[in-house]
Amino acid sequence: MNDCITVVGMDVSKEKIAVAVLPSKMEQITEELMIENHPKAVEKLVKRLASKGLVEFVYEAGPCGYELRRQITEMGHKCAVIAPGLIPVRPGDRVKTDRRDARKLARLYRAGELTDIRVPSREEEAARDLLRIREDILEDRLRAQNRLGKFLLRQGRVHQETKSWGVAHLAWVKAQRFEWEALRQTFQGYVRCWEETNARLQTLDQQVQDLSEREPFRTRALYLKCLKGISTISAMTLLVEVSAFERFSKARQFMSYTGMVASEYSSGNRVVRGSITKVGNAHIRRILVEAAWHYQRKSVLSKVLADRRKGCPETVVGIAKKAEDRLCRKFSRMTGRGKLPQIAAVAVARELSGFAWAIAKHFPTTAA
Repeated sequence: MNDCITVVGMDVSKEKIAVAVLPSKMEQITEELMIENHPKAVEKLVKRLASKGLVEFVYEAGPCGYELRRQITEMGHKCAVIAPGLIPVRPGDRVKTDRRDARKLARLYRAGELTDIRVPSREEEAARDLLRIREDILEDRLRAQNRLGKFLLRQGRVHQETKSWGVAHLAWVKAQRFEWEALRQTFQGYVRCWEETNARLQTLDQQVQDLSEREPFRTRALYLKCLKGISTISAMTLLVEVSAFERFSKARQFMSYTGMVASEYSSGNRVVRGSITKVGNAHIRRILVEAAWHYQRKSVLSKVLADRRKGCPETVVGIAKKAEDRLCRKFSRMTGRGKLPQIAAVAVARELSGFAWAIAKHFPTTAA
């Protein structure tokens, strides 16, 4: 970084912003203050500091989103948003305050030790939030199912003929009758809660489907759906969470972004690799692991998958076929050696992310 630039570290919370100013060619913080987290207060601070020379701002990504960064950028100044999981932590440092965090951000950013994230546009963030609320409703439906199932279990009502929550099971649930009025009201409340969350989920599924049929998502989602296990919901989740595959120059970089690479603690001649790092986007990791389970069975081209591949470029279909053959063999080989299916699924998901990155290289460059 240019030493002639003043670095301003900020620790952002809902109501306050802790600010630490590290002037150019200085080794120590010269000014610390606490301002209100309000656009007018931020504007006043930025104008005052910018009047003294070049200035750059930095803060940690968090629940307050990217509005602060957008405001500072629109004023013509650079503002970096830092990935929280990649901020170095000193061993034994057990004191954490807003002011200390602001000072730490300013020093580390000046030293080039921080990794800034790509901030999505407002349109990209809106699409991403639509997919994320669908995940929230999916969790709500699962909770409603568990509550209803446990209530029936407490009353000695157990359905064992078919799988849970299928057509036959739902018909059995709705046919239940209770002698006591309190039990009837409780049962109706649980059923109504499940029906409402299920209806909301179906509405969101249709909204995601409609979004996937518009550019810039339509063509890119079609390409990703050539991969076995990647449906419309999975493809859209990958697109809105990654936003721009081109920022990863190699497949290994995208694999690392998903957090599914092995952790390592090596010293000298001793090499120790552990479980996956889980550093990265958890939404992408979940989608890829779910898709990986489709590769535990023998590679057979289904009619649904064949229809999804119609009209796609031969290079994209070729990558999808190569992924299907390789990953099915990998899943079978790992489980055959005694590996747990869960471990095999994660290993397959890691390689699946590489094939998704390879397909993304063929995305159209123009956007709607």
